[in-house]
Amino acid sequence: MKPRSCSPSSIISSALLVLLLRCFCIPVARSQTTADSCTSSSLAAVSHLIPFDTANLTCLDAWTSQGFILRYGNSAQNNTWSFVLSAPDGGAYVSVGFSSDGAMVGSSAMAGWTTGSGVGVAKQYRLGGTSSGSCPPDQGSLALVPGTTLLVAQSSRLYLAFQFTAAQPTPYLIYAVGPSGAQLSNDYLVQHRSYTSASVNYATGVSSSAGGASGSKKLHGAMAALGWGVLMPLGVALARYFKRHDPFWFYAHISVQGVGFVLGTAGVVAGFRLNDDVSGADTHQAIGITILVCGCLQVLAFLARPDKSSKFRRYWNWYHHNVGRAAVVCAIANVFIGLSIAHEATAASAFYGIFIALWVIASLVLEVRLWRTAA
Repeated sequence: MKPRSCSPSSIISSALLVLLLRCFCIPVARSQTTADSCTSSSLAAVSHLIPFDTANLTCLDAWTSQGFILRYGNSAQNNTWSFVLSAPDGGAYVSVGFSSDGAMVGSSAMAGWTTGSGVGVAKQYRLGGTSSGSCPPDQGSLALVPGTTLLVAQSSRLYLAFQFTAAQPTPYLIYAVGPSGAQLSNDYLVQHRSYTSASVNYATGVSSSAGGASGSKKLHGAMAALGWGVLMPLGVALARYFKRHDPFWFYAHISVQGVGFVLGTAGVVAGFRLNDDVSGADTHQAIGITILVCGCLQVLAFLARPDKSSKFRRYWNWYHHNVGRAAVVCAIANVFIGLSIAHEATAASAFYGIFIALWVIASLVLEVRLWRTAA
């Protein structure tokens, strides 16, 4: 029986078939192996490499946009908590921080990455500030169980596993991913590329966003602070101390207050879209609504302003001045409350405090000059 010969056309067809399989089939298989979710776990493929039981851990979709999956569980007998953070390997470190108030600074974090030779590294960090030098390795408040901290890299995913003892973990978790390709000098963390925070109910396995420094919060804070906290006090000073420059004071006053009212209102509207589940948020929101109501009353009062010769002008002045002063006091207090909630107390609060101090000093000087002129 003659061996079957292969024609050139069949050889070419076979080569094309192999090429198509390599181009289209392999990537599909790879995407399936790199995926992870709470419904179809890829943790089973590396569970034998993790030095504690991962079979019955509670699973959370920790950070959907970055593909972070968090699994945790505890042993009630010895208060040992087990955590496994699963994330795509993007050539950067991945981390999960434990915070008592939702702030990154002051928290303790576990971070993991792979070296250029493919070796997994996992360390605890104390996040003492925003610079790399203020985040030293092998420090933090987590009482890690020896021999249980490691990073496993497989199928383009990183698995950061660790255990620590505690009666209850902190109520806030902070997830972060570092810049791709960044080198860690002496294992000090470089500034993250992106991060988010969430409050976690460990008993129910429910996680809700706690914000972080999102764009919406920054926009809300900037508009509200500039409108209510900066322009409104300046507008009050213009009306109080520059009446001798008539009619300049009047037009300057209504212009500054008008811009402040528009910005402040926009800031309040932006604040309504935020879902803050942190301490002090309800108070901050209530004061913000009060300031908005006072601002609206001031606008209505301006539209209903009686003539200078009217006998009601005296009562209108009393109402207009005192409601305005109350709104300014509430606005200044609420700016500091908002900065505290946003965990910007070190830099922004100091800057705003300097502005208020200068405004108070200038107002006192101008008030003394006003009394002397009246005398």
